[in-house]
Amino acid sequence: MPAWRGASFCERPRRVFAAQSNQSRRRPGSWPESLRPGSSGRPLNRELSGLRCPRLFLSYIRFPSMRLLHLYWPHLLLRLACSRSSTPFAAVPIVLGGKPWTNGPVLDASRSALELGVRPGMPLGAAHRLAPEALFLDPDPAAEGISLETALDRLAGFSPGVAAETDPRRPGFGRVEVQLDGLERLWGPEPLIVQRIGEALAGTLPGPPLAGIGGTRFAAAVAAMRAVVGGEVPLHVVEPGADAEYLAPLPAGLLSRDPEVRARLERFGLRVIGQVAELPRSAMVARFGPDGELIHARSRGEETDPFRPRRAPERMAMALPIDPPVVDVEGLRFVLHRLTAAFGDQLEARGAAAARTRLTLELDRSFSVGELPPSLTVDQHLPEPTSEGLAIERLLIARLETAPPPAPVSRVDLELCDVAPAAGCQLTLFTPQTGRTGRLGWQLARLGLRFGEERIGWMKLDDPEAPLAEARWTWRRQSGGRSTPPAATPSRAQSGGRSTPPADLRGRSP
Repeated sequence: MPAWRGASFCERPRRVFAAQSNQSRRRPGSWPESLRPGSSGRPLNRELSGLRCPRLFLSYIRFPSMRLLHLYWPHLLLRLACSRSSTPFAAVPIVLGGKPWTNGPVLDASRSALELGVRPGMPLGAAHRLAPEALFLDPDPAAEGISLETALDRLAGFSPGVAAETDPRRPGFGRVEVQLDGLERLWGPEPLIVQRIGEALAGTLPGPPLAGIGGTRFAAAVAAMRAVVGGEVPLHVVEPGADAEYLAPLPAGLLSRDPEVRARLERFGLRVIGQVAELPRSAMVARFGPDGELIHARSRGEETDPFRPRRAPERMAMALPIDPPVVDVEGLRFVLHRLTAAFGDQLEARGAAAARTRLTLELDRSFSVGELPPSLTVDQHLPEPTSEGLAIERLLIARLETAPPPAPVSRVDLELCDVAPAAGCQLTLFTPQTGRTGRLGWQLARLGLRFGEERIGWMKLDDPEAPLAEARWTWRRQSGGRSTPPAATPSRAQSGGRSTPPADLRGRSP
């Protein structure tokens, strides 16, 4: 006779749930099949299956599943490169990565180049031997990263959970994941959400993406690859809780990218994912090691890689009007000092540092001669992330002294970009002037603004024992304040405190 037969109706679910918990304690780390993440939630034991209880109790023990949207742009790097070109390319194989004589890998290739044997990741010289008639294009990682960042900013308006690879040199570039949980009341059903996302991204990235919705990252990615082209955004949806049933008839080679693992699955006769899911997990671990546990969990519709949303770079902006407008740079120094001092206090209190600044000057064209733009924008990359407002002020003043505004300034807008927590680093104990390389970067940045960035640089020691003197070192140019001397030591801002600007930037503030 079950233990809960004489109990009241309200106490029965509690006792059965406690019995399940006691069973899970016998083996640490094991859950009952009905409570295991990724399961359909159907009870498999006799007591729970024969229990007549409210539907609320069954919904309580079911593990919540995630709804994830996977957007995939095939050959996104090649599409962006073609969109930047003013003239269309001829019908020849195209290889993106650089010239054949440069030392670098292939980032992307057209379909005709892939048919000739070119593969992403192979050296450019090997790709040229396979396809000598191909057109080799130079990539622009900065422009391609900005294009994807713009798309991610628009996706952040739909969902707070957005994840993507923003480095064009990584294999995952061109794939974006969006969390859709709880967005039905705000944007409507899932197909309508995907349609609105496609309309929002129409002008940022070339071509419509392939979209797939599933309960796990693997199922959503597979659904996106199987999306049928048609409509504004091709979409394939996996029903909630049906990830294992959806993956069962698909080829088992999708479970791993390793060719050896795929070959072993083929030798064992495991040709579809459903056959892998029917095997015990211990048998897969015994044959494939850690990879066996991973592919077995994927075959059963369980999440193997947790979804980690992207943390967007924070921006801080502040503006001050000037009445009457000022003409010279010395008048702007007072306004910039007030803005940078306020930003410095905020950054220091939050333990953050900024890596880039944007200064916008609104011009008063009332008495100007000729046509002038309404505003002047100055983008300045800092030599290192810093929270020192005085250092930012002096660098911006040096930039304005080289190119003064052509008209009186009526408003100053200052924005700090790429604001992130200051990285901690253990400083050396017996080395004097630990931050000397950091101060050298600030000095090079200011000298580059005054005398020209092409005239300022630093030497890097490559081979001290080279027979030729010119082969012992190389000359590195200073470009936009972003170059860092070799073996640079993080400043105090990167170690949790305020950075110390160089001596020529620590003058008395007005």
